[in-house]
Amino acid sequence: MKPNLKRLAVGGLALLALAGAAGSSMGQGVVKAQYGDWQMSCDTPPGASFEQCAIIQNVMAEDQPNVGLSVIVLRTADREARLLRVLAPLGVLLPNGLGLNVDGKDMGRVAFVRCLPNGCVAEVVLDDSLIETLSNGKDAIFVVFKTPEEGIGIPVSLNGFKDGFAQLP
Repeated sequence: MKPNLKRLAVGGLALLALAGAAGSSMGQGVVKAQYGDWQMSCDTPPGASFEQCAIIQNVMAEDQPNVGLSVIVLRTADREARLLRVLAPLGVLLPNGLGLNVDGKDMGRVAFVRCLPNGCVAEVVLDDSLIETLSNGKDAIFVVFKTPEEGIGIPVSLNGFKDGFAQLP
């Protein structure tokens, strides 16, 4: 049951990220609400006629403070897809991809789709099954690799995910 993280959305979608750990590809963004450990941030991308919002959590590895992730969940501008997008630091081993574990269950890996000056992006289309898993889960661990053998697990709280996701426009 690992295909959830293998389907990639590789369209020309703008990277939605906050200033700070993720850099700023969306402008500054305005924090509209807090849902547990997730913030809803909204901005109007260049050329768009309406605001786009995402729920976001910026986290750091507990034992390596120089390794952090920005976890971003949004609906695409056309409202046709729901995406989980993760911005990992430069220097991660790209061929190994990004792993996800929710409440002790291995959800698989997803490939990185592009690198930007502030990090490398992995993204996956969220299907109903993965949304349900994240909504009902307590803790997620995203895994990046420095070497083929050395994975770094970065904990992400799922507290507030369900409510924040439900409020995405």
